[in-house]
Amino acid sequence: MTSGFLTTHVLDTAKGLPAEGIEIALYRVSGNSHKKIATAVTNSDGRTDAPILPVEKFKTGTYELIFFAGDYLKRTGQAGEEPLFLDQIPIRFGINDPDSHYHVPLLLSPFSYSTYRGS
Repeated sequence: MTSGFLTTHVLDTAKGLPAEGIEIALYRVSGNSHKKIATAVTNSDGRTDAPILPVEKFKTGTYELIFFAGDYLKRTGQAGEEPLFLDQIPIRFGINDPDSHYHVPLLLSPFSYSTYRGS
């Protein structure tokens, strides 16, 4: 039985706070094919209320998280003029250990972002 799972969260590094209300979509990627398998919205702690890919759906493979950051940046007065420098932020990554917890956070500001494999 698979025991791994995937979590994420978003931190607004410009404000030094968790980023609440960011929509996130998760896709499984195979070649040029993308299949949406989950959606979530960050809570007041910048996290999703449950793993975005829970144990029962966890498989090895290639995935892509899309963070809809533009809506958040507009709502918090950080977006600037259209077109936005950052709007939808894709992070493509691989899961190769079915027994591990994968944590893929987004550190966000209006003009930059970064990610890492967390714990």
